Amino acid sequence: MAWQAFPPYVPVAVRRRRGEREVSKRKKAGLAVEPVTIDGRAIARTFWGKAWCDHLEGYSDFANRLPRGRTYVRNGSVLHLGVGSGRIDALVQGSELYDVRVVVTPLLRRRWKGVVSACAGEIDSLVELLRGKLSDGVMRVVTDREEGLFPAPSEIQMNCSCPDSAEMCKHIAAVLYGIGARFDERPELLFLLRNVDHLELLSAGTKGPAVAGRSRARKIAERDLGSVFGIEIDTGGEGAPPSTKARRKRLAPKKR
Repeated sequence: MAWQAFPPYVPVAVRRRRGEREVSKRKKAGLAVEPVTIDGRAIARTFWGKAWCDHLEGYSDFANRLPRGRTYVRNGSVLHLGVGSGRIDALVQGSELYDVRVVVTPLLRRRWKGVVSACAGEIDSLVELLRGKLSDGVMRVVTDREEGLFPAPSEIQMNCSCPDSAEMCKHIAAVLYGIGARFDERPELLFLLRNVDHLELLSAGTKGPAVAGRSRARKIAERDLGSVFGIEIDTGGEGAPPSTKARRKRLAPKKR
């Protein structure tokens, strides 16, 4: 009979346990696992997380496909999501554990300079920037669809190891929402993803030589990051930025 052609249903909890065992193996092999956890119905709660999700939902192609991933990200199926310079590597539990990669084009230097220039003198501290406590004018600049910080669909390349032939499968959609949730926790990752230095938004409003301004912004950042995240910043020497290593891994071949 026709119904016999379908594989037996496997509960979500059982599939997740299988995925977690596989993720545990990768963790032992050296992967720094960063799961996405959503509390409640809201996927993103802060300015940066909401702005990311709102931006993507504003494009008709994405808006029609993104809803497929909401349930996945809410139920904890994004077992790992790592953000690096220009890319996201993730593991999503579906019927099997799938590798997802999202590559984002670096922000054009001309466009970034425009953002920095428009925000000059308008942002007083790193705390203000990362918490999204910005003036209406600055918010309009950074969220502008054409000239702001967020990527257009043409600047995003997506790949998933699942057999779905759609450009944006539900696993990719879950990861795109998961990025917004990650920006709730660590908004500075948006600037890492677009390959720009967010401290330039602070130094642009200082007086004196550019180098001195950036040094001052670095010192402000060290102090402010502690108050935002409750951590001590080790800069590896005065004026040197905290180091961030982008993760790299190979995608599994698509299953046929």
